[in-house]
Amino acid sequence: MKKLISPIIIILFLVLSFYYTNKSVAILKNADPIMKEIKNTEEKYTISPIDAQIVGDNIISGKNGKTIDYEKSYNKMKRYGTYNESLTALKDLKPVISIKDNYDKYIVSGNKNNRNISLVFTVKENENIETILNILDKKNVTATFFLDGSYLEKNINTIKNIKNHELEILSYNNQFEETFIKTSISYLNSITNKNSKYCYTVENNDNILNTCKKLKLHTVKPTLVLKKDIYKEIKNNLSNSIIVSLEVNNYVIKELSPTIDYLLKKGYNVISLDSVIREGNEY
Repeated sequence: MKKLISPIIIILFLVLSFYYTNKSVAILKNADPIMKEIKNTEEKYTISPIDAQIVGDNIISGKNGKTIDYEKSYNKMKRYGTYNESLTALKDLKPVISIKDNYDKYIVSGNKNNRNISLVFTVKENENIETILNILDKKNVTATFFLDGSYLEKNINTIKNIKNHELEILSYNNQFEETFIKTSISYLNSITNKNSKYCYTVENNDNILNTCKKLKLHTVKPTLVLKKDIYKEIKNNLSNSIIVSLEVNNYVIKELSPTIDYLLKKGYNVISLDSVIREGNEY
């Protein structure tokens, strides 16, 4: 019995010693003038997160807040030898309601506080996207292409050459069947070395929503779906963080360049779908 008690006492002693040592270190750290200075700037650097908005089956992105990362800030300044505000490190404050936790909703917009816009192109059979790509690259903007799986298989060289844009799977032979979608996604991911994140639909569709939820993909339902007159339609319906779906056709190709010029002149960032939707901060 004594042999059993002895190891237990030793382990208990070590656990308590570790606990009180950590507690003592924390007390000393909080008493350090550097840490006190860091905490004095908390209000200056803290921004509350914004919850995603859910309206029926639709969801609009929220936005992470931010606050001081005390440990990282303290360690950086301690190595520097004194308090230096420029070494303040920040970390995200997550919203309580986030798109990340809602796979059963349709994403219809990014956060309305951001002056962004996403151009999404749907690519099906026999469509030539080279001209679209040339316009986007010339304007130095990023777009998102939802590709039909059969198009992907037949245009592999074109897809491999797309470096600056976001690629997702739209369907397979214009159908949305789980087995084929999974295969197409796997094939696309092997080409891009990135994981797919989104599905696409123009209207509420339980099959697409449930399949994508099962695959841990978010379903996007664009704010605007346009086939022509894109300059006029975007100008008349422009607002922060909208998602604009465009067909690859001659009408769109003709108006794409002046439409991008208009958006940039108005101060909008024309960026990928993921960049418009994501709730994170950049600092």
